Amino acid sequence: MSTSGGYVPSTKDRAWIEATAAPLNAGLVAIETAAGPNDIPILDREAGRILSVLAAGRHRIVEVGTAYGFSTLCLALGAAPDATIVTIDPDRSRTDLARRWWRQGGIADERIVVVNRPALEAFAAGPDEAALVGPFDFAFIDALKPEYGAYLEAIVPRLLPGAIMAADNVLWSGEVSGDKPSRSDGTTDAIRRFDVAVLHDPRFSSTILPVGDGLLIAAYRG
Repeated sequence: MSTSGGYVPSTKDRAWIEATAAPLNAGLVAIETAAGPNDIPILDREAGRILSVLAAGRHRIVEVGTAYGFSTLCLALGAAPDATIVTIDPDRSRTDLARRWWRQGGIADERIVVVNRPALEAFAAGPDEAALVGPFDFAFIDALKPEYGAYLEAIVPRLLPGAIMAADNVLWSGEVSGDKPSRSDGTTDAIRRFDVAVLHDPRFSSTILPVGDGLLIAAYRG
């Protein structure tokens, strides 16, 4: 049954969800606390909870864009107990901090492998970057927006049939839809092209969830 009148969840609805949800993991709290003052972009809680749910039962995960490791920890907390995550970010100063927070969140070091290289360079290295050979049953993209399409094409040959691919910031604060003016650097157009391409890609069954800054979810048909 459809809801009436195009209902949109209110601030009160979201506050109720937040109040009712399980307490946030200590590592995630620490990351949020550090990210704000340092102006480090991280996934919001709503999207993080969705990632954790989607990661349930997954065993091999690849993530493009680590930053302070908020999304990495969300994935690790939701995935199978023996799951491993390969996360890619060239900024070692950030990923070293992230490692401390992952430990605080209860995740053993061996479960998360960090690749400190630009993502496209790392993918192009092939067998020389053994951690990225795959196969993977979950992929998350949240790095340089103009490179989203290239990340996806690098990841697809490494996916198992039935794998889930997710990408953050796909609404780009209202710019993709035209609700807000687009910035002049081409980023908005690149994200829009990525969204349209994935939503019409026969390799995937996909949709966009209007949470956070927009979360694209796609199931790989194989």
